[in-house]
Amino acid sequence: MRGLDDIDREILRLLLEDARRPYSEIAEAVDLSPPAVSDRIERLQDIGLLQRFTVDIDRSMLEEGVPVLVSVDAVPGTAQRVREGLADTDAVEYVFRTVDDRVVFTATVAGADVDHLVTAAVQKDDIRDYEVSLLADTDWSPRIGGAELAADCVECGNTVTAEGETATLDGEVYHFCCENCRTSFVEKYDRLSDSA
Repeated sequence: MRGLDDIDREILRLLLEDARRPYSEIAEAVDLSPPAVSDRIERLQDIGLLQRFTVDIDRSMLEEGVPVLVSVDAVPGTAQRVREGLADTDAVEYVFRTVDDRVVFTATVAGADVDHLVTAAVQKDDIRDYEVSLLADTDWSPRIGGAELAADCVECGNTVTAEGETATLDGEVYHFCCENCRTSFVEKYDRLSDSA
């Protein structure tokens, strides 16, 4: 699996600024042809780094309620379930789960009824307490910087380096640190698929 180079990082930076930017404009900025840019973007999608192109909506321009930041103290072992329940709620925009079983999210709630939002999204027994703060404004500014690819091998858990491999099984991309891990995982996957 090839790592990221400076051109990949610049393409990602340009897409983060504007996901609708034409490939011809990106190509001019990175001194490649539009088909070469398309190939690089497709590779970034194939390895799972670039997952989707999205829209960033300024919710302050929509009349739908009060913007809040909520920090939920989840019962140990339930934070993932709490996060998933909140992520499926229309009013919730961003959800974060910390290692200490806290879930933090931003939402826009009608009538500032956070209690109704939380209890409708998750089981009350999964929550110890929560704190609410009114938001004055937000800014979403993701950056890639000089980051390197650091996927985990789905077979053994080691970090996948540039020598690693990938396999696409039933439309999902899996990363492996070596050919042995890929072969072992694919064999298990096939056996489970055949028995299902």
